[in-house]
Amino acid sequence: MAGENYIPTVDFNYDTGILEISGESYHEYTIEFYQPIFDWLNKYLSEPNRTITFNFRMTYYNTSTSRRFLEIFDILEEYQNEKGGKVTVNWYYQKDDVDMLESGEEYSEDVDLTFNLLPY
Repeated sequence: MAGENYIPTVDFNYDTGILEISGESYHEYTIEFYQPIFDWLNKYLSEPNRTITFNFRMTYYNTSTSRRFLEIFDILEEYQNEKGGKVTVNWYYQKDDVDMLESGEEYSEDVDLTFNLLPY
């Protein structure tokens, strides 16, 4: 799903288990926008012991979007803890973007997942 103004690019690869979200997300209908992501995750994670990598490459997102990201992290944490999945989060941020680094640090403290903070 290619991104537009205010809407991130989302890429799922069912074969590799890679979910990547990039760009900006600050439209007002985040529940509707992110529902297909939740649907895809629930379908993919219905089988135990899968590997999933969440590559997070956002440059900006609003408060409503941050709630959706926390929901994604919670789904991934539950899958890892209850179904034996292996989950890795790669949180990419620009070297000089302190806010995005701090956001990644906060999320990493909220969930028990392998959480890599990766400057570029």
